[in-house]
Amino acid sequence: MTTLVGPAVLDLAGVGAGAAPEVGGKAANLGELIAAGLPVPPGFVVPAAVYLDAMSRAGVREELAQLHERAVAAVDDPVELAALCRRAAETVHRAGLPAELVEQIRVAYAALPDGSGGATVAVRSSAVGEDGTDASFAGMNASFTNVRGTRALVERILRCWASLFGARVVAYRATRGYTAEPAIAVVVQLMVRADRAGVAFTADPATGRRDVVVVEAAFGQGEVVVSGAVEPDTYRVGASGTRLVAVRVGHQTHEIVRGEDGGDRTVPLEPGRADARVLSDEEACDVARLALRVQQHFGVPQDVEWAMTGRRTWLVQARPITTLTEAPAPRTTGGGEPLVRGLAASPGTASGRVRVLTSPAEGAALQAGEVLVAPMTNPDWLPTVRRAAALVTDHGGTTCHAAVVARELGVPCIVGARDATAGLSDGQLVTVDGSAGEVRPGASAVTSVRAEPQPVAIASPESIGTRLYVNLAMPEQAEAAAARPVDGVGLLRAEFLLTEALGGRHPREVLARGEQEQFVAALSTALLRITEPFAPRPVVYRATDLRSNEFRGLAGGAAHEPDEHNPMIGYRGAYRYLREPDLFALELRALAEVRDRTTNLHLMIPFVRTRWELEACLELVESSPLGSHRGMHRWVMAEVPSVLHWLPAYVDLGIDGVSIGSNDLTQLVLGVDRDSAECAELYDETDPAVLAAVEQIITTARRLGITSSLCGQAPSAHPEYADHLVRAGITSISVNPDAIDAARRAIGAAERRVLLEAARSPGAQAR
Repeated sequence: MTTLVGPAVLDLAGVGAGAAPEVGGKAANLGELIAAGLPVPPGFVVPAAVYLDAMSRAGVREELAQLHERAVAAVDDPVELAALCRRAAETVHRAGLPAELVEQIRVAYAALPDGSGGATVAVRSSAVGEDGTDASFAGMNASFTNVRGTRALVERILRCWASLFGARVVAYRATRGYTAEPAIAVVVQLMVRADRAGVAFTADPATGRRDVVVVEAAFGQGEVVVSGAVEPDTYRVGASGTRLVAVRVGHQTHEIVRGEDGGDRTVPLEPGRADARVLSDEEACDVARLALRVQQHFGVPQDVEWAMTGRRTWLVQARPITTLTEAPAPRTTGGGEPLVRGLAASPGTASGRVRVLTSPAEGAALQAGEVLVAPMTNPDWLPTVRRAAALVTDHGGTTCHAAVVARELGVPCIVGARDATAGLSDGQLVTVDGSAGEVRPGASAVTSVRAEPQPVAIASPESIGTRLYVNLAMPEQAEAAAARPVDGVGLLRAEFLLTEALGGRHPREVLARGEQEQFVAALSTALLRITEPFAPRPVVYRATDLRSNEFRGLAGGAAHEPDEHNPMIGYRGAYRYLREPDLFALELRALAEVRDRTTNLHLMIPFVRTRWELEACLELVESSPLGSHRGMHRWVMAEVPSVLHWLPAYVDLGIDGVSIGSNDLTQLVLGVDRDSAECAELYDETDPAVLAAVEQIITTARRLGITSSLCGQAPSAHPEYADHLVRAGITSISVNPDAIDAARRAIGAAERRVLLEAARSPGAQAR
């Protein structure tokens, strides 16, 4: 439940996915992990709206927006970019934090364990759009470790705000197409005193393979891994998390630990320890299994940062892997033995002249199309990396920031080459094979082969009888998802679109300001970015189902939302539309405007408890502009067990389809709050009682002649779940984009088993 520590400070344990537009992806993801019962250090978050408000109060918000716009336009001019960004950062520092905000931060800080103003914390940016499905912002904005005392904490928060205008951040945002006014939240967490730390990818980021977990580990705090400052150990663990497949022991020159004064201290490693293994086989598997639990929660492969104190492992960050590429086959150049070998970090092949640089300040010397060779790269190098044909570093592992960003940009990259800066010289013509981890002399016949940063697809998808849909939440996902072998969007979650259209504010605040038309325009524009690439395939829009605790997280929400003890079964879904028909009417107007241009959009009503409730909702639909649209299907979510009784009545009211929300249905059949950490082991989508309810819904839908679907996490997290659905006779299955290929294979296998069993039955043999 979202708990307001103060008007401008949120308890980290209370935020979740619905709050991402306000607190950023980093904070939202951490809040989700806490709710799922995973080990995350406690903390709080200062939302992005607080930053914007502080800049408005200081009278500099418009100036900052103009400086950012000019910086984006100058992104290919390193000197001009640096000057504009420096002015913007100085402006933020000049504005500072309002006194009342400083007091609220002091109170929240004192409330942390070991607090009273003395807790040691990490202060980390959580920019809006950061750690999302299409952009990681890996290491772009500022983060600080081992911060102690209110004065130091406030100063670090201000520096996080100012980092929003770093040259590397502006360049990254421009590369990813983010040109609107930026905003930033800040996460403050109790600091883990790590003796070992690192990163875990639940799929191989360099090859795209989903059957392996890649764990990188180093001594001390984890920033030496993510920054590429050392060459970490690399452990490859099978996807079950129980078997170590391979180990590569790295060479580490130093570790970062907490010093006697509470701050960071760099300690050189003795030769024996520098080349020693960081994790045992069992410990590597433990980390892998923890990362796989994160993947299971979110339903897509994850990039997880972890820290270990003794045998206890903490999660300090999680985000989707933004690019999983199918590595091109290594190419031979005919130029003899490799000049340099390292770790394959970003696939693809590129040829060019070498440019050896030792610091980001020298970046202007790199000409477009040259191969950048450096000791290591931190995010400050981004404007330079954008112009490089390929990247080679002496240090770093495949999960360091340099590797993450190179993969997102599609730049072939080799890390951990150890002696690249010494073994390669300026002007030397080479070919970098990021798939093989080799630098060869001369130019390749193919001058540039970059791996497209898209999910791995099956070259020729098999035909299946069950329709396969995709679940979506953001317009940024639509174009790539529409290019995949899917029959449409089975679940378009409204929550992200809604909160974006509201600008992070509570809908009542928007109505109070008379901004209804702007809201409708923003929502319809976002929807068209999804319906147009999928047309004529159907897009089923699930109307808003934010719970009261999630609405409270929006700006101004505390004044309008009830403080419910159990919001999971509280003021949400269809019933909310009846109590607040003016808000529902705006949503319906936006849908109608979209259908005027693309008629493939359909409506789904969530969390329906009773017949009279659905009937009243449908009356609101019919009386709205959307009601006159012919051919629009009306779906209902099957999440509340009462649907087992009421489904025939729902069909009589004009419902065309039923979509099973396995997440809510599971929690209500088993009586387990899916957000409860204490009861997490009881939550099981494959429980026989849940499966029986799912089968009854599908059977009833078939008997009544309507379509049936399932759009919860179950088939994404458990592809074998498809077997049960196919046998029950489901019409379609909707899964997360990452699970499309696995789901198609599972559905095809299930359909073949059903046909084979039918052919082998005694009745069939007799015929």
